[in-house]
Amino acid sequence: MKKYIYLISPRKIKGNVFYNNLKNLFKTKKVQYFQLRLKNTKKNTIIKVAKRIKKITRSYKVKLIINDNPYIAKLVNAEGCHLGQNDMSLLKARKILGKNKIIGSTCHNSKKLAKKAINQGADYIAFGSFFKSKTKKTAHKASLSLLKNMKKNKKTTKVAIGGIDNYNYEKILLNGADFIAVSGNVWKNKNLSPLKALNQFRGLPHRQECGSDQHQG
Repeated sequence: MKKYIYLISPRKIKGNVFYNNLKNLFKTKKVQYFQLRLKNTKKNTIIKVAKRIKKITRSYKVKLIINDNPYIAKLVNAEGCHLGQNDMSLLKARKILGKNKIIGSTCHNSKKLAKKAINQGADYIAFGSFFKSKTKKTAHKASLSLLKNMKKNKKTTKVAIGGIDNYNYEKILLNGADFIAVSGNVWKNKNLSPLKALNQFRGLPHRQECGSDQHQG
């Protein structure tokens, strides 16, 4: 089965429960990327957590992406980093990480930002928010038509983010996203454990299941 989930960490990680949950989520074989996104956290703490997570991602063949900081990504030998529009430039991050690492770029709802990121060598571009997010307040509302417009670009992986759940994810994938980014729906679900929440995503829509795996990163 083609993996189609880009899982983002909770904003804070405490205790062994998280790591046990992470292993169970990876066992579903639905997760291709895991982004470590810790806000207002000391650098040394992020490094310590990242090293522990790297051992888990390696075991389950999941790609570890570090949010914002290519230096930490390089230090812990993560597969890559994710850059927001206010972070370091993609070209500078590429010099730090080298040509073989993954660099993703937030493009909000902008085709212009996407083209710029692609021209600078982004491995994936992230659009959103498509729906109201539990994790992050955003002023940028992305539309399905944006995904459709970018569908013809087969070389660059497209990730959709923002309020994606088991009720709306299929339309996102069918309209051109290669991966769906999920966080709050898994980690902040009031009714379900992280594993049960992830298992609400039953599988790929038929057309995606039959497609190629060229966007695995």
